[in-house]
Amino acid sequence: MRAGRSDVQIAPDLWLLVPVLLLLAFGLIMVGSASIAVAERQGLGSFHYLVRHLIFICLGLALASSFRVIPIAFLERLCRPMMWLAVLMLLLVFIPGLGHTVNGSTRWINLGIVKFQVVEAVKLMVIVYTAGYLVRKSQQIQFRFFDTLKPLLLVGLLCGILLLQPDLGSAAVITAVVGGMVWLAGAAWRHVAVLGMLALPVFGFAAMEPYRLRRIVSFMDPFADPFASGFQLVQALIAVGRGEVAGVGLGASIQKLHFLPEAHTDFIFAILAEELGLVGVVIILGLFMLLVTRIMTIGLMAHRAGRPFAGHLAFGIGLWIGLQALVSIGVNLGVLPTKGLTLPLISSGGSSMLMVCLALGVVFRIRYELDRSAQRSGPGVSQRRRRT
Repeated sequence: MRAGRSDVQIAPDLWLLVPVLLLLAFGLIMVGSASIAVAERQGLGSFHYLVRHLIFICLGLALASSFRVIPIAFLERLCRPMMWLAVLMLLLVFIPGLGHTVNGSTRWINLGIVKFQVVEAVKLMVIVYTAGYLVRKSQQIQFRFFDTLKPLLLVGLLCGILLLQPDLGSAAVITAVVGGMVWLAGAAWRHVAVLGMLALPVFGFAAMEPYRLRRIVSFMDPFADPFASGFQLVQALIAVGRGEVAGVGLGASIQKLHFLPEAHTDFIFAILAEELGLVGVVIILGLFMLLVTRIMTIGLMAHRAGRPFAGHLAFGIGLWIGLQALVSIGVNLGVLPTKGLTLPLISSGGSSMLMVCLALGVVFRIRYELDRSAQRSGPGVSQRRRRT
């Protein structure tokens, strides 16, 4: 059988595809429901944000499908300059006329028809760089402290730039993802623990900024100042409480009617909890758990197949999606202080949607290459691999 015909017969991984499509569907429905009041208040059409979200989903899926022809080996050849390209992209926001400021934060670059949040692309770049580094230093990182420290030092440079924007939430997520990748690569526990202890004072000092300190204080007791610093969290908790078990019904949320700010972006999970209740919350949590577990499983399969770069890449993407979802949901439920992080695949946010879809395209490509390799090795190997 010819290789081209063999490739055509490789089916997509349903354990990966189904949760992605369901999360996108839930996101489309909830953005449509949560954004109508926002759009009308801004003098836009009722379905402005819904149409915009659908367009970005289509663009994101187009980006993801580009990895049908881009091999993972191509990314591995590009991994070395990725960190410095990430630094350059973060610095672009400070160029007058190019950087765009919203609510005091300069995190976007103005591309004319759209505003792009560069940190979303930086997250994927850092993962690609770290995956390549871990392959090059696979032996040293298990024993030498400096080789464990080096990628985190470079991440510290990125975090310093992010704190100038400011964007503490993304800095924390990137640090946690790289730390997790290093640990999964086999770094010694004591080295990881020391680096964690060194990072805590840095983030603690960053949190001492007056406005961040107010967020932390309001997070500890939001009802102490429910109309000022605690307003957003109080409204989110009211939305979650109103949902009870079965929810108030799709489209019937009260909190989205100008009470809860950023209802279609950062706090969309609270609106979902209000309209779909505990049942909807459990479904979303289950879908994210299935998605992240499958991505990590594919990473493990890649390592077993002798493809360490692909394995580290999948681990990084799984950690990114899982940690960002965890932080976003934790903020909505009042478990974590308020951070401006979107819920992957669900929140309205073009930059996040494009980059998460692109990252998932990479994971699908890894799985495709594993299946193709197994298929060429023989039908017995292919069947065992497909049952995994």
